[in-house]
Amino acid sequence: MSEASDPSVTVALRREDFTAEERTVLRAGALSASLFRYPTGVEALRLANPRGSVTVLPYLGQMVWRAAFDGVELAMRGMFDAPRPGPTILDTYGPLAYHAGLLRNGTPGPGDDHPLHGEMPCLPMDAAGLEVGGDEGGPWLAVTGARDYARGFGARYRAAPRVTLRAAATDFAMEIEVENRASAPMDLMYICHANFGLPEGARIVQPVPFDPEHVVTRTAVPGHVVPSERYRALLRSLAADPSGAEVLDDPSRFSPEQVFYVKGLTPGADGLARFMLRRREGDGFTVAYDPVAMPHTVRWLLADGDHGVAAFAMPGTCEPEGYTAERRKGHVRSLAPGARARFITRLGYADRAAAETLARVIADHASGRMV
Repeated sequence: MSEASDPSVTVALRREDFTAEERTVLRAGALSASLFRYPTGVEALRLANPRGSVTVLPYLGQMVWRAAFDGVELAMRGMFDAPRPGPTILDTYGPLAYHAGLLRNGTPGPGDDHPLHGEMPCLPMDAAGLEVGGDEGGPWLAVTGARDYARGFGARYRAAPRVTLRAAATDFAMEIEVENRASAPMDLMYICHANFGLPEGARIVQPVPFDPEHVVTRTAVPGHVVPSERYRALLRSLAADPSGAEVLDDPSRFSPEQVFYVKGLTPGADGLARFMLRRREGDGFTVAYDPVAMPHTVRWLLADGDHGVAAFAMPGTCEPEGYTAERRKGHVRSLAPGARARFITRLGYADRAAAETLARVIADHASGRMV
């Protein structure tokens, strides 16, 4: 069952419906959906409720370009003011979140020939739509999509992404289901690549300790980074004591990038692992997901003249070191012919009161797992 199921209304979208002038095409109580086209030609769909909005690119990998609640923007700072069409994520690197994978993932290493984070981030969708309905959680509105992917003598799958916003929520569900439609098993590598902004002084709140056992610093330097001795020394220091990256009080430390792997996560009382990046103002950014379905969690921090990213909890089925390295580690999942896999990540915002409550929930989860 999807995050939101049994829709009462379904609206099919067409590319020609998107114009330069934004227009509302659906209202359902406190929820609305509007369509527009960026000057770059990329189609966009904005889901809104009284607290904020989520801007989805329904045909460009169904990535989430922006989201804001209570006037607070969640997305990273980047080089692109608007999304741009292109075959890889590097052609438009600036979204709040995108689906990384699915056949390959991560930064290509020696022996790899796949694009950064695979084919899915900018994969054109065959179809997109709107669904509106309600359930025990209240009214909801969703963007849907589908792509039938096939390569001659290779993989064949159907990807069905979905973004769901509820009427009173300050978070949203980013979901994807993949079905192997080939006659042979399919390699599967997935990461929900969630790129929040990096607010100076923010603190990462997580359900495991900030020690080397639970927060593993990547000390191997990827090919796109030119390391200085100061950078290498910093990595060694963080490897010994990763609590130095708990509070983001000196963004200059995150240039070049730093990557961490969060280990030992277990489901909380509601079946989810929850993280928060709590800002100095007392509010925060939030991530929640099932750590059984997505057993690997990546943290990526970067702050330079062109970017500010606190990807503080990116869940997935693998780590981002490229196909060859992840296969060697046993992190490449095999999906049988006809089988399906589904991944749901909740991304959002917590005001000061909600952030205080969430901090207690995460602390209770942490103390529970330590008993």
